[in-house]
Formats: sequence, structure tokens, C-alpha cells
Amino acid sequence: MFSKPYDVIVVGGGHAGAEAAAASANMGSNTLLVTMNLQTIGQMSCNPAMGGIAKGQIVREIDALGGYSGIVSDISAIQYKMLNRSKGPAMWSPRVQSDRMMFAEAWRVRLEHTLNLDFYQEMVQDLLFEGDAVVGVITSLGLKIFAKSVILTNGTFLNGLIHIGEKNFGGGRAGESASTGLTSTLINRGFSSGRMKTGTPPRVDGRSLDFNSMEEQPGDAEPSKFSYSPETTPLTSQRSCHITYTSDEVHQTLRSGFDRSPMFNGSIKSTGPRYCPSIEDKVNRFADKNRHQIFVEPEGWNTVEYYINGFSTSLPEDVQYDALRKVKGFENVKFFRPGYAIEYDYFQPTQLQHTLQTKLVKGLFFAGQINGTTGYEEAAAQGLIAGINAHNFLSGASEFILKRSEAYIGVLIDDLITKGTEEPYRMFTSRAEYRTLLRQDNADLRLTPLGHSIGLASDERLASVQHKISQTALLKDFYEKTSVSPQDANPFLVAKGSSPMRQSDKMLKIYSRPRIDFKDMNTLPEVSSFIEQYNIDKDVQEQVEVQIKYSGYIEKEKSNADKLNRLEAVTIPASFNYDALASLSHEAKEKLNSIRPKTISQASRISGIKPSDISVLLVQLGR
Repeated sequence: MFSKPYDVIVVGGGHAGAEAAAASANMGSNTLLVTMNLQTIGQMSCNPAMGGIAKGQIVREIDALGGYSGIVSDISAIQYKMLNRSKGPAMWSPRVQSDRMMFAEAWRVRLEHTLNLDFYQEMVQDLLFEGDAVVGVITSLGLKIFAKSVILTNGTFLNGLIHIGEKNFGGGRAGESASTGLTSTLINRGFSSGRMKTGTPPRVDGRSLDFNSMEEQPGDAEPSKFSYSPETTPLTSQRSCHITYTSDEVHQTLRSGFDRSPMFNGSIKSTGPRYCPSIEDKVNRFADKNRHQIFVEPEGWNTVEYYINGFSTSLPEDVQYDALRKVKGFENVKFFRPGYAIEYDYFQPTQLQHTLQTKLVKGLFFAGQINGTTGYEEAAAQGLIAGINAHNFLSGASEFILKRSEAYIGVLIDDLITKGTEEPYRMFTSRAEYRTLLRQDNADLRLTPLGHSIGLASDERLASVQHKISQTALLKDFYEKTSVSPQDANPFLVAKGSSPMRQSDKMLKIYSRPRIDFKDMNTLPEVSSFIEQYNIDKDVQEQVEVQIKYSGYIEKEKSNADKLNRLEAVTIPASFNYDALASLSHEAKEKLNSIRPKTISQASRISGIKPSDISVLLVQLGR
């Protein structure tokens, strides 16, 4: 069965592994996905949802490039919401509540229908090397499987240790064993590792909850979807989530278990996610707050299991239960399973290139939580990029690297490679300096041509984008050239609290006013007639609205991005001797020697590097 070497072996079947395997196989590499349990491919280990603030942009970008996370999310969605609608479009972020079982099944089915992709169930315990290159893996049964490249996507399984109160035991997640052996192999090859922590809340029986005493959170009245592909459609019915709150009484009960909490008694020594703290951490850190939100999320269409978002905890199970019973609506709660914390090994991502290939071993790629990230979306994005670059590494094609001005995925990977991380890294809109350019509504316009050029996005996808571009230009040109009379425009202007017109003016000028949206403009006979004549859909109308209303911001960010890209063009030779520059500080030399940036732009983003250090480098490079 394994007499011939594979092009790519992907270790791990989570979000990163699934995207990596799909990408390399779809690009033509003979790929093997090795995982400890084939029944948990694409498993949602934590919350049953995809997207959210900044994460929704990532899912849209994965889809635009030709990855599968957006399609799988649409197939398994039970609720859709566009978050941050009250803010500008750069902040809008799509999110779906998912059916956990359908999500994993959709991934498994999609992968099984992918050409060039094989599967094998076993633990990978070691790697095979020849000189400075990886040449395969060794399983726990001693089986040697050879390959030209290997992608490690081990999630939380590397020496995973689960904590519930004073109890702890090895595991990659509840009910599954940890992965052993690989960490020591990599350390022996010169890699630096660390430990991180994440947690998950209790899952409960929805039949034991009183939803009437909670706040209902329905989905959008007009739901959209993640994928730009026509094979998925928006939801026609949705399941609601609910919100309730903790109280002083709940907090007091939680505090009663702090002496048995692994977070406070020294059992957990690793760093957890700052932006997604456990409930005991919130009670301890924010002692002045008398309540915290609890989101009650259904796990699927046909299950009574609920995920208690906001109540992540590693407290003893009896304390979890007693505290949760004091939350409004949970007075008679029944647990399906308690919450827990998990510690696991990760490797500092500064040891990687922007392709996610390691600097120390040729052909070896890391993706997902092994790089210190948290979240399905961040993992899936890394898996996609690793899969693309593993294929390109073997075929001799150019490295596939997204710039910070091109995608949130580019921001994510550049942050990891350039700055490293000491805590689980999570994407936020604030991390992207060009977020007005990197909106969720234009991911297809930005990235589908790139995805098509490498063979992932289909011809149909490219044709759809080209049609959208031409229709956007057509409608925008119409607004720029067509005039409107006060008689036609004043009714909706006055209704929206905008000053009435005194004389005819270009539609573009009226549309640029605050509070005027495309629905208002569609009340104009000329506009509705034009839209009907050219069959212009809602997505194009919204795209034109953003381009018109935010044109000043967009142009300013494009200008700033152009300046950044000019610095990206100033490359630093791989053999550059930083120690020879007397004008560089000791800290700068240490950081630059450690990261070995490829460009001046990357060097400028390294923590501790000053503008004066960049000036020294530019002078030395003759710029």
C-alpha cells in the first residue's frame, strides 16, 4: 500500500489538516491524510460556529482562494448573522452557528470526493529525515510511510493534558488520546517549543433549560452565506441562540472552588487565550463586574445538546454544576459533559518561513495550533497556505505568499512569522492596518484571480468574479453620469433626515450622503429600471455602495499599501551579516539574526526594531 512515496503527507485531520490535504490534492499532489481517528475529521472541538469578528473575513478569503471552509460552513449552518452592522463595512463580519455533526460529515464527504487524496488512521509518532530534509513519517505501530514533504497540523494533541479541577489526564480533547513522540523529535532537530492552554465550557441538555427567562438571539432576517460558490444557498429557516447572565451569587459559587482550580493552584503553568478567558479568570480579573454574558448555542438541528459560550472553565465538575444552576434559565440544568482546560505543545512560529515551511528542515510545514494560534478559522487559513506551498515546493512553482495589504490571511501569517507569539494568537480587525481594503464583501475580487492562477479556484468562479467586476463598474458609472431631480429624491432624503435638494444633481452626490442606502436609491425610477435591465444583484449593489461611500478611505489605504509594497520590494540577502553593522543595537542584531527577515518591510514589523535600525539597513543596502 505504501510502496511508493507520497508527494505530501498531512498529519492531523482538523481544520488545518483538512484544508491542507484538500489544497495539495486539488493542485495535483499525491496526498495522504494521516489522523488518529477518521471519524473526527473536521471536528468542531470547541464552539459550534464559524466566522465572527475578523474570522468571518478569513473564511471568505479561504473560499475565494478555492478552499472548502466556506462551503462546509454553509452546508451545516443553522443560523447566519452579519456582525457589526452598526459600524462601517470594514468591520462587518459574517458568522454562522453550525450543526456540529453535519459540519464534520460535510468535510469527510468533500475530502472523500477529492482526487489524489488517500486516508490512513494511526498516530504519527516520529519523522524520517535525510540530511536537512524530511522524507516521511513513522507511525505508532512502526510503519514507515515515505513522502517528499510533510505538513504537521497536530492541534492540541501534542502531549495534550486535560484538566478538570484537581484531576488531570492525557488527551488531545475529551474522549481522545494525546499524540506523543513528535515534540521530542522536533526538539532534537533544533526546534524550540513551548506550552499553551485553551479551554472549553460544559455541554448541557437543552430540555433542562428555561429559554423563556433568557433573551432570544435570532439570525438575520435576510441571511446571506459564506461561500461565493453557487452550490450553496442562504438559509430559509434558522435556529435561535439565547443570552443569559451570571450574577454575584454565581461568582461567589465559582470562587468557592478557586482553591481546587488548576488555574490558581499551580497545576496549569502555560498561557491561555487573553481574549477568550475562562469564567473563573473573568471573575478573578474583573471583580468589579457583577455579571457576565452567557451565550446559549444549539449544537445542531436535531440535537438537544447546547454549548454554553462564555462559561469556559476547568473548575471541578461539582463547582461547575452548582454555579451554572444559579444562572437564570439553568436552575434545573443537566450536564452532558463538564468543561475542561487542555495544555499542549506548540512551536514558536518565528521558526517558519512565510510559506509555513520550517527554516530548519526542508519540506516540513507547520499549520494551525502547532504555530500558537487559536480558532478554527486561523487554523484552516494556515492549512490552506501550507497545502498550496507544499505542492509548489515539490513542483518548483513560486512561493505563494499573501501580503498584509492583500488578505487577513497575509496579516495572520506575517504576524506569526515576524513577531511570534507567547499566547494563543487570535485574529482581530484591529490587527489589519488595511482593513478598509480587506473587507468581507470583496474577498472574491481580491483573491479569486490568485486562487485561479494556482489551480484552486475554478474557471466558473473566475468568470463569476469577472462578471461582478464588470457589473460593479457599470452601476457605479451609471450613478456618476446620471442626474436626479429634487422631485424624485426629496421624499426619501427628507424621510432619512437629510437636507432636501434645491436643484438637480448627479446621483453619486446624493448617494454619498450619510444614511442613504441602495434601497433608497432603488426607489428612483431610473435606478430600478437600470438594475432590472442589467439584472444587477444585491451583492453588486452593496459593493457599489461601499465603493462610493468610502472612496476617500479606500484611496488613502491603497496609497499607504503602495508605500508598504515598495519596501517589500527591497529584499535582504539571506546571508546578510547584521553583526557587521556597528550602528545596529544589540537587541536589533539579536532579533534580526533570529527572524532573518526577507524584506525591509518585514524587518520594520519585528518587535524591538526601531526606525533608526531600518535606516541603517537601507543605507547598507544602497537605498
